Amino acid sequence: MPASGVRAAAIAARLSGLGLPARVEEHDRHTSVEAEVPESLTADLWREVLKAVAEADRFGLLATSLNDRTLWAVVNKAVPTTGDVGGPSIQR
Repeated sequence: MPASGVRAAAIAARLSGLGLPARVEEHDRHTSVEAEVPESLTADLWREVLKAVAEADRFGLLATSLNDRTLWAVVNKAVPTTGDVGGPSIQR
């Protein structure tokens, strides 16, 4: 599992431990974590949730008019440091 997957799994485990079952998905450039957030979350629990997602590269909350709230976090995958990262070069 790439490092981004390990970090995302750790975030998901912390969220699940706080009572927010989380989903982890691998994408080409990042690994994402999502969890549904109930309206009944206390201020103390929100602080713990924010500490968990603060380990991600980006995070946010998607709220709909139907009172659905989904917390999301993204952990970027590392950019390769070897090989032809910048593309072919022109030599004269």
